[in-house]
Amino acid sequence: MRLVIARCSVDYAGRLTAHLPSAPRLILVKADGSVSIHADDRAYKPLNWMSPPCTLKEGTGDEAGVWTVVNKAGEKLIITMEEILHDSSHELGVDPGLIKDGVEAHLQELLADRIETLGEGYTLIRREYPTAIGPVDILCRDAEGGTVAVEIKRRGEIDGVEQLTRYLELLNRDPHLAPVRGVFAAQEIKPQARVLATDRGIGCQVLDYDALRGIEDDKLRLF
Repeated sequence: MRLVIARCSVDYAGRLTAHLPSAPRLILVKADGSVSIHADDRAYKPLNWMSPPCTLKEGTGDEAGVWTVVNKAGEKLIITMEEILHDSSHELGVDPGLIKDGVEAHLQELLADRIETLGEGYTLIRREYPTAIGPVDILCRDAEGGTVAVEIKRRGEIDGVEQLTRYLELLNRDPHLAPVRGVFAAQEIKPQARVLATDRGIGCQVLDYDALRGIEDDKLRLF
């Protein structure tokens, strides 16, 4: 990962145009090729970014100090450096990925064992299917033979949908798996996460932990 702190301005040219005026900012260049520009607020959210695959070209000569980032759609992120305050690179190695708590890990195990919970005719390919950015909780096939990636959370929030979106981007580059659709599975799914998932074509599945464990509901029934 390369970390650059610089006074810079940023212009985006693509489906729309956007301009960030000159100010000190943090620029992250990650090993996956992504480039993101951050201010000293907004938590983890960048002001602007370019997702991989994309290429970064640093200008020379008259264009020295101008970075041009271009993605596969031809969209451009142009960063004009005025003053570089810090520039360092760090090798982080392979990340072990998010370690789930006990309930999430058990949900994954139970759902893999009862994959038909997702629908009739579903079959398991593998739990913890490896990708370059971490393992997908469950990879399976639906009744029509289509590939399905499942991300499991105890509580389903927007971050989980974003995580599954990144997995789907990678998996759909594999011709042996594509097309791959996603299912976001959790004991509880927040309304905002459901809206985002639906907008991205990702299905949502609420999991009943006790039912997966085979524990009967002890509520009184009239039958």
